[in-house]
Amino acid sequence: MRCFLVLLFAANAWAAPAADVSLSRAQAEKLRDTLAAETLATLKTERAAEVAAKSITVGDKTLRWLEKEFGEAPEGKRSLWISMHGGGNGPAEMNDQQWQNQIKLYQPKEGIYLAPRAPTNTWNLWHEVHVDPLFDRLIADMIATRGVDPNRVYLMGYSAGGDGVWQLAPRMADRFAAAAMMAGHPNEASLLGLRNLPFAIFVGGADAAYDRNKIDAKKGEELDTLQKADPKGYEHFVKVYEGLPHWMNGKDAEAVPWMAEHTRNPWPDQIVWFQDDVTHDQFYWLEIPPGSAKAGQKIIATAKGNEITLDGDVPKGITLRLSDALVNLDKEITVKINGAQAFRGIVKRAPEAISEALKSRPDAALCPLAKLRLDP
Repeated sequence: MRCFLVLLFAANAWAAPAADVSLSRAQAEKLRDTLAAETLATLKTERAAEVAAKSITVGDKTLRWLEKEFGEAPEGKRSLWISMHGGGNGPAEMNDQQWQNQIKLYQPKEGIYLAPRAPTNTWNLWHEVHVDPLFDRLIADMIATRGVDPNRVYLMGYSAGGDGVWQLAPRMADRFAAAAMMAGHPNEASLLGLRNLPFAIFVGGADAAYDRNKIDAKKGEELDTLQKADPKGYEHFVKVYEGLPHWMNGKDAEAVPWMAEHTRNPWPDQIVWFQDDVTHDQFYWLEIPPGSAKAGQKIIATAKGNEITLDGDVPKGITLRLSDALVNLDKEITVKINGAQAFRGIVKRAPEAISEALKSRPDAALCPLAKLRLDP
């Protein structure tokens, strides 16, 4: 009966499954792969026009891009490099010139190197609230239509684009394999969310405007401190080019091979989720109810064996998105929230957990096989 239900569900991917269906690991992984392939095939058709036009619109904002391709990789294994231009508060013509320049700056050995045009011309052009959903759609488009590996997506940016890296990398760390900041200013950005995202800082030693040189170097020291306290996290690379001003003469291109060495780990055993002023409802294997995120909220989630601990500002209704890549779903799982036991038992692999996740994000590597909602 169980196998019949699984096969029926796979044949009619988005139908409502029987509530009592419980899958083996092999069944769940096969179903995930089948539904992921179907989802990507559908998106490949639906998104073909916007990818061909190199233009995405979400709400009232549009993201355009230029691109170059380098090297070769099998289907589904291409890397994607999102490289944000500088400029900022000024006329559109100035930002257009910065955009045209950005496509020329870096050359990975392999991958799609993409320079998006910021949707606005504001000083904070790369970290306004509309950027996150636009990038989310851009990444999904590239996975579906261009064979990009979701574990090999990289983020970088120069000057105002570097400002964007400081902001976007921590709050979207679960989307990227590595990030590199060139000559930007962090403003109020927190580094806590970078726990599982290798992060590089490049700045000219004489880049004194807005104290970029001093502040970026200080942020490097902050990452040193974070890594010393947590040796498995906060991998980073900091380079201050002594004597160089805002333009680093292309020396910062050494970021590219360093970044390419890294692939995303979609199931880290510890997550530090810190909400920026632009909040998110999902981060790695945690999900919170829509509207419950608040700026400054911090959750530390740790999986050790089959015990999961959640500490910090844990909202009611938090959901654990679980996989055998993180825990053994054939055995009991214990969950503690701020020291108190919140759950102990088996969490079943379920078709609806897989289908719901792929509907919201077509990322098979990050797709859970089971979900557990908690109400502390």
